[in-house]
Amino acid sequence: MTTPTHAGRALIVSITDHLLHGEDDGGAGALVTELLAEAGFVVDGTVVVPSDEVAIRTALNTAVIGGVDLVVTVGGTGVSPRDVTPDVTAEVIDRELPGISQALRWSGMAAGVVDAVVSRGLVGVSGSTLVANISGSRQAIRDGLATLNPLAIHVIEELSDPEV
Repeated sequence: MTTPTHAGRALIVSITDHLLHGEDDGGAGALVTELLAEAGFVVDGTVVVPSDEVAIRTALNTAVIGGVDLVVTVGGTGVSPRDVTPDVTAEVIDRELPGISQALRWSGMAAGVVDAVVSRGLVGVSGSTLVANISGSRQAIRDGLATLNPLAIHVIEELSDPEV
């Protein structure tokens, strides 16, 4: 399988409360950037926001308005009260793609990635932008993007095809 030369533009939104304590995203943004670039995406950057509904919504809406093809959120998909990423994503997307969300959970289960299995993450389309929630552990990021990248490329191709 050959890697496309340009799969689309992507933006990473890293959701972490570590930001509130003066820390960074623990390298999650850099790892996602590397894996997206390997799949042929041009990554516009990483936006780091706290696990706050307004901050997440603003970051997602800004990305969609900015016209990126793919937004990958990292973190905030679990079951704790501060894990609000899927709830905000549901408000931003126009159409959910539950098959991709399930594929991410199933591949996580097969790989033994516990936080991927219990993730409430969503994948959907907002306008012509694909939005995908990935769990925040390094193992979940690696496994999740191995599953997501080819699916994202397919969806982006469909979204950009005027004949579909």
